[in-house]
Order: sequence, then C-alpha cells, then structure tokens
Amino acid sequence: MVTPQRRALFSASSSTWTISTTTKLKSPKGCTLIGKHLHENVSDLWGDGIFAVDGDKWRQQRKLASYEFSTRVLRDFSCSVFRKNAAKLAGVISKLAMSGQLIEFQDLFMKTALESIFKVGFGMDLNCLDGLSNEEATTFSKAFDDANEAVNLRFADPLWKLKRFINIGSEASLKKNIEIVDKFVHNVISTKKELLAVKSDPIEKEDILSRFLAESEKNPETMSSQYLRDIILNFLIAGKDTTANTLCWFFYILCKNPLIQEKIAQEVIDITCSKPNDANFDEFAAAITDATVDQMHYLHAALTETLRLYPVVPWDGRCAQVDDVLPDGHKVKKGDEVYYLAYAMGRMPYIWGEDAEEFRPERWLKDGVFQPQSSFKFISFHAGPRICLGKEFAYRQMKILSIVLLRYFRFKLSDNAQDAAYRVTITLHMKGGLHVCATPRTT
Repeated sequence: MVTPQRRALFSASSSTWTISTTTKLKSPKGCTLIGKHLHENVSDLWGDGIFAVDGDKWRQQRKLASYEFSTRVLRDFSCSVFRKNAAKLAGVISKLAMSGQLIEFQDLFMKTALESIFKVGFGMDLNCLDGLSNEEATTFSKAFDDANEAVNLRFADPLWKLKRFINIGSEASLKKNIEIVDKFVHNVISTKKELLAVKSDPIEKEDILSRFLAESEKNPETMSSQYLRDIILNFLIAGKDTTANTLCWFFYILCKNPLIQEKIAQEVIDITCSKPNDANFDEFAAAITDATVDQMHYLHAALTETLRLYPVVPWDGRCAQVDDVLPDGHKVKKGDEVYYLAYAMGRMPYIWGEDAEEFRPERWLKDGVFQPQSSFKFISFHAGPRICLGKEFAYRQMKILSIVLLRYFRFKLSDNAQDAAYRVTITLHMKGGLHVCATPRTT
C-alpha cells in the first residue's frame, strides 16, 4: 500500500470519504497484499490473475510479465498494432467528419483499445472498428464488459454472496457472462496451441498468449489452461478500459483548451515533418518511430496532466500484512484494508500547489523536456512493488493514437458549455460518453 502526502480512507459500508493530512512520503512495510476482501469480490471473473492474487502466484506472474514487457519483440509488435489501429480510427473519424456527423469518442476509443489489446494479447483480429467482427467475438466483448460491471457492484452490495448462492439478479447474469467469457478464452487458447504446434514462424509468437504458452511448455505443472485463462484475461482487463478512458478525458480537456490542442498539433507537425495536405493515414502512422514518440515531450506532459486530474483507477488500496503505523500516527493492524483516493490527491494544493485543479502541462516540463515526478506523488500508475508494468506500454499506445488524430483533425465539443461528469466503476468512465465534432486540418 502506498501512503502519499495525503491519505484517503474509504469506508465501503458508509460510502464516505475521510481525508487526513500527513507530512511524509512513506510506503508502509506491511501494506503489500491485495487482501481477502478484494480477492473474494473479483476472483469469479479475474481468477488467479495478477490483479487478484498475492504470494507465489503474484510473484510468478509479475516476473513473467516484467520480462515480457521488457522484450523488444513485444514492443515492436504492439507498436505496429497501435499504428495500424490509429490509422484505422482516423479513417473512421474522417468519414464521420465528411458527413457532418457527431463522433462519440468514448465508444470509438473503447473499440480501438479492445481491438489493440486483443491483437497484442491473443494475436487475433476483432475488427471492432469496421463492423466485421464475428458474432462470437461480439458476444464475448459484451459479456466481458457486463461481467466487469457486475463484479464492481459487489463492492457496494453486502448481499452479493446470498444472491450468488440462490443465483438471482446481477449474480445470475454474472454467472452466465463468465461462462461466455470462459468458453471464448479457452477456445482461443486451444486454437493458438494448435497453430503453434504446426507453425514455427516467429510472427506467431509475438503476442502475449503465444509467449506464455511457450512458458507453459517449460512448466506444464504450474501453467494449466485455467491459469493461462486467468493470466491473459487480466492483461485484457488492464489494457482495455484504462487507455480508452484516459484518451476520452484527454480529448475532452483538449476541447476545453483549444490553445493547448493546437500546441500539441504543432509539436506533432514539427517533429514528424509531415506535409499539410498529406492525408494518407496508413503511411503517416507507419512512419511513427520510437524516436518520434520519445520527442513528443509536450504531448507526454499533457497526457500525464490528464492522468493527474482524471486517474483511470480513481481509488485503490491494500491489506496490511503486519501491524504498522502510518506517517500521521494512525495504527494499522494486520488484516486491515487501507485505501487511497488518487482522484482527490491529484487535486490537492498541498501536493500540487495552488493551481492543482488547473490543467497545465507545463508543470511537467523544464526547458521543454518532460520531468517525471515520484510515483508516490503521481499515483496514477500506483507505486512500490505493484507499480504498473504496462505504464510505458500505455503511454506508447496513447501517444501514437493522439499523434495521428491531432495531425489530421481539430476537435471541439458538441456542447462546449456542458461539463463532463464521471461514472465510477473500477475505472473512471465519462458519464454519457464524449460527443465531439471533427474538422480536417487538411482543408
């Protein structure tokens, strides 16, 4: 558990927040476990995946995932997927802009993120953006979303275990949706095993599932099909709503701050050296290199500033492994669960200064170069032993997509006077979606 400068304790029973001020940065030695409460709530869907377990299973998956995310093969493969889907999304937006239609960005970002993480995770194309996805994949996607929503409801429903026992209401629906998810994922695993058994082409081993299957051949006693299902499904959970929601809030803020939107667009034009009337989305996206992405300091700062104000996981917590004392003197006993509110922390003047609620990417820059902050202060990717392994993975995806969209379009809200509201599930969704108008920059 990370205890930042201000600690937020959440009482699920009373649905109230209490903010207490401390004066130190500290990561308590005992708060490192997911805990029994969270595991019980999510294990029916998340199984023994990395977000739902402690101990040896967590260490094994953390070690494997850490290695996989550091490999050049996965990085190159994922970036090629991101570039392809960014160009595809630009094509969809271009058609909508030409016809004068409003664009519902949240839905498009969700589809793009799902298509990307499914390709990177499973090596499969869902074709969410062009409407060619097969019925089985569409059914899986809906069941997956509905199951995650039902799991989140358990945190506020003290009767969910009773409902599960007698199989009624949301628990009955959850059971059916998990069956759909399980059947689909196990079929994908079986199909991938068959393909790998007859093909030796390295491209077949670029996706995460293929690489974990290779590991399972070395350790068949610990990597069962069910365990593989849990591992891969947790990657899917991590990679879908997180980037999609952040991009949704990012473009909302850019619409509210058109000068910042233009400043990022100018950075994109300057660094890519692209011609004003070049509207070939595929060629432009394919030319985005690691060096291109790394030079986008202002874009990186703006995305980070978005995550500060709208953290994709607005609250999180840990269970104390041993007795401990927090920096403000609060005693935590073994088994206690301590939660922090990242959404509130990002808006606290005590931490970020008097302009804490202002969207100002410049706070992250020094002489035009991005300057990271301590992960115990900027808590959007957590900190300590469980810091998010997919941080750079997420930034690359968001930056590649933003580069393509901002190079070719200007965006404004359909109703600039209306402020967006959030809908808290496990991640920070935008209530009602994000409706924008797009104008081609090439006109």
